[in-house]
Amino acid sequence: MLHINDLTYRIDGRTLLDSATAGIPPSHKVGLVGRNGVGKTTLLRLITGEISAEGGEIRFPKNTRMTLVSQEAPDGPESLIDTVLAADAERASLLAEADTATDAARIAEIQMRLSDIGAHAAPARAATILAGLGFGEEEQRQPCAEFSGGWRMRVALASALFAAPDVLLLDEPSNYLDLEGTLWLENFLKGYPNTVLIVSHDRNLLNTAVTSILHLSAGKLSLYSGGYDAFEEARREKQRLQLKLKKKQDDERRRLERFVERFRYKATKARQAQSRVKILEKMQPIAAEVDGRVTRFTFPNPEKSLGNPLMRLEGVCVGYEPDKPVLRDLDLRLDEDDRIGLLGANGNGKSTFAKLLSGRLEASSGSFRRSKKLTVGYFAQHQLDELNPSLSPYERIAELMPDATEAQKRTHLGSLGFGIETADTPAHDLSGGEKARLLFALAAFDGPHLLILDEPTNHLDVDAREALIHAINAYEGAVILISHDRHLLEACADRLWLVQDGTVAPYDDDLNSYRDACLSERGGKRRNKREGNAPSAHASRQEERRAGAARRAELAPLKKLVTQKESAVEALSAKIAQLDEKLGDMTLYESEPEAAAELARERGELAKQLDQAEADWLKASEDYESASA
Repeated sequence: MLHINDLTYRIDGRTLLDSATAGIPPSHKVGLVGRNGVGKTTLLRLITGEISAEGGEIRFPKNTRMTLVSQEAPDGPESLIDTVLAADAERASLLAEADTATDAARIAEIQMRLSDIGAHAAPARAATILAGLGFGEEEQRQPCAEFSGGWRMRVALASALFAAPDVLLLDEPSNYLDLEGTLWLENFLKGYPNTVLIVSHDRNLLNTAVTSILHLSAGKLSLYSGGYDAFEEARREKQRLQLKLKKKQDDERRRLERFVERFRYKATKARQAQSRVKILEKMQPIAAEVDGRVTRFTFPNPEKSLGNPLMRLEGVCVGYEPDKPVLRDLDLRLDEDDRIGLLGANGNGKSTFAKLLSGRLEASSGSFRRSKKLTVGYFAQHQLDELNPSLSPYERIAELMPDATEAQKRTHLGSLGFGIETADTPAHDLSGGEKARLLFALAAFDGPHLLILDEPTNHLDVDAREALIHAINAYEGAVILISHDRHLLEACADRLWLVQDGTVAPYDDDLNSYRDACLSERGGKRRNKREGNAPSAHASRQEERRAGAARRAELAPLKKLVTQKESAVEALSAKIAQLDEKLGDMTLYESEPEAAAELARERGELAKQLDQAEADWLKASEDYESASA
């Protein structure tokens, strides 16, 4: 169906595709993956012909219908349903011609063709797709212009799905979907009859909706069978094999070089040495396929435990206008070890609830008690647009570390993933992932007791999302997660709360049950019982959560010991400072020489104790850092 042959493309002196080759069979569902910035979106644009390659070719059968979801959301006066129906150009053209045709034979041809393409059932099919993406029956009749950009992007996606092209190209479709819409899209794509090439960093989508993974790395394309988990295991095995072969080749190269160096000038060995020189010249290096290092995320832990509960809500109502609550009758409790995933369709009030917990919105009624010393770190996607575009990461961190030295600030930035290249880059020149990393750092800078993460993964690739999961599971405070990334929720959330029907309540079932409920409500098919519930994957994610909790419990005594040792150092330092102040009084030596001598002896003893205390503190800190690594 789709053949990519020796494709080469460069931009700004950087090679994105270097004689890349791949073949996608008809009706295959393929996930296109790779690190941010490697050229995935560029490849989609090359396939559609929007841009041209420097070399190579892309071939597909003549008259192939191909659609790449537009990045420009429709915003005209047409209703949503009419906008989606207009995506089928042939149907629209035939219907228009049917209204004006007078030739009986032509009218018959038109009606026959309309019947063949299911034109009369099209409105129902369009309505089903819009419903699956979250639009109610009344909303489908409203003009596109009345909806926000994110919702109109869903209309663009609905139009592409409705058109049912021979090759459907999707570029991060879940970025503007909620969890419910993403679950519906997974189910829809599994049953889609034609070829799909989808760029996504959503691990669950790549495991359930595709049959192959196309990996773009170092300008080359490699096709793997199966979903993302199968691809990752195959890639790791390939890396292990390449590293093994590379080591073997390097050893052989060193052996030949030693022989040549030793014998090339000895007459009896000259011919053999020259032979080995030729072998060295012909030896092609094995390029080990090792990904670039993924910068770890780190969320500083809260310094002191506040005890439970952190928050208690009783009969709470909250909204943006008086007497018009968005959420009501909230009866909830949040403890310091809670890891809660918020479920609920967009527009139900998840972000409103997050703003209430973070203190950005006040409760309009009811009792909302929270610990007086509670600190909250809050991350939301809209904050990316609120970053001062002229300030660099260094300038933002410097605001939070006014008394730190230049070296300390740079070291802290380096630990956050901002090295020499990006630390002084203005925010408007940072990538989406770099902006997100900066916001994470700002939100968690003071070691908050509660982290609220509202759609934290939109600008992160798959590997960065895994790093985020490890950081969340290592963090010792409470976490509230709002995300369309099911893998993130399954790996990090111990409990689920459902935001629905104007309130928030605990959800006792798991995400598999929630998926079935969403598909049933939105007209999707329930999972075939023979598919099962992916017990191994589900179990592994439960094990990951348990491991994270066990890890935090294991580290707690070490962290407590560090705090105790640090307190001992501070206490001894304070006593020595008091003695130094007394010993600084020169009259003491004349008026009370014995007292001065006793103070000096006491200071000497305290100095020894301080040396030991500092050593103990350093040892405890090293043990804690080693265990945390």
